[in-house]
Amino acid sequence: MNILLKITLVLCIIGGINWGLIGLFDFNLVEAIFQEDSFLTNLIYILVGISALVDLYILTKDLDR
Repeated sequence: MNILLKITLVLCIIGGINWGLIGLFDFNLVEAIFQEDSFLTNLIYILVGISALVDLYILTKDLDR
């Protein structure tokens, strides 16, 4: 697995855990760590979103070639 796949997978896992915490406990871990509406919080959300799009693209490709 190349480095891009690992990075996007880790970021999507972080996003999934954060959404799980929001749904279960109304607790936003990203905002708790980096403060609400900070540049770093927005950057994390942007990176998670881009990672999801990259993973969606990878899902449609044949990785065995």
